[in-house]
Amino acid sequence: MNDRFNQWVKTIQSDIEQALSDYLPDGKSQPKQLRQLNQAMRYAVLNGGKRIRPLLVYAAGQLFDAPATILRPVACAVEMIHAYSLVHDDMPCMDNDVLRRGKPTVHIQFGEAMALLTGDALQAQAFSVLASAGNGDTALNVARTRILAEAAGSSGMCGGQAIDLTSIGKPLSYNELEQMDRLKTGALLKAAVLLGALSGNTPAPEALDALETFANAIGLAYQVVDDILDVTEDTAGLGKTAGKDARDDKPTYVSLLGLQESRKLAETLCQQAHDALGQFGQKAQWLHDIANLVVYRKK
Repeated sequence: MNDRFNQWVKTIQSDIEQALSDYLPDGKSQPKQLRQLNQAMRYAVLNGGKRIRPLLVYAAGQLFDAPATILRPVACAVEMIHAYSLVHDDMPCMDNDVLRRGKPTVHIQFGEAMALLTGDALQAQAFSVLASAGNGDTALNVARTRILAEAAGSSGMCGGQAIDLTSIGKPLSYNELEQMDRLKTGALLKAAVLLGALSGNTPAPEALDALETFANAIGLAYQVVDDILDVTEDTAGLGKTAGKDARDDKPTYVSLLGLQESRKLAETLCQQAHDALGQFGQKAQWLHDIANLVVYRKK
C-alpha cells in the first residue's frame, strides 16, 4: 500500500462519512419522541469503522466508469446494512458485547429495546437509500436490490449468524466453518463488489465472474484475519473485546487450524484475490490494494 492509495482511502472515507450523515435522519423535523432513535442510528453508523465495503463499491465501480452520484448511495446502503448487523450482533441475545469501535455498543448506550429498533430502522433506511440510486434502468435497479437483500438475509449474513449461534461449543469441519463465514461475513463484501460493478457500464459476464472470485477470496480472508486478530491483539487495539471467541467457545480458523496455518490461509486467499483481477490490468489497482488492506490490517 502506498501514499496514493492511502489518500484515495481517506477521500472516499470522508465522502462516505458526509453522505451517511446526510442520509440518516437528524430528528430536527420529527417529533421529539423519535430523537433517541435518530441519535442511536447516527451513533451506530457515524465516526467509526474502516468503511471497507464502501471502498469496495467505489473500487469495483471504477472498473466500469460508474458515476459518484450512483456509487455514493449504493455504498451508503451497504454500510447501513453492515452497521445494523453489528448493532444486533452485539446484543445480549447474540454475542453480548459491550464495546464496538472503541465505544460502548448501542444496547449499552441506549438500551436493548432501542438497539433492536435501531438495527431495524437502519436496515429499512438502507433500502430507501439504495432506491435513490436509480439510473433509469428498472431491471438493473431491481437486480441491485435483490443482491443486497439476499446478502443480508437467510441466504447470506443472517444465515451465517444462525449457523454461528448454533455452533457454539460444537466442533466444525473446515468446510462447515467456511460455509458459515462465506455467509456471515463474505456475502455482504461480495455484494459491495457486485453492486459497485453494476453501477456503471454493463460488465461482461466474464468480468462479473472474475469479480465474484475476487470477492469470495477476500470475504473469507476478512474473517480469517478477524479470527487471527482476536487472539493476537488487545482490546484497546481492536476497539472491541479481544479473546471473546475463545471464551465463548466459538469455532474459528485459529481454533481449527492453529495460528500459523491461519496466517498462511489468509495469504493464500489474498493471492487468489489478486489472481482473479488479471483481466482488468492497472484499472483494478484499488481492488488489489484493498485485498492487501484486508489481509494485513491490524484491527
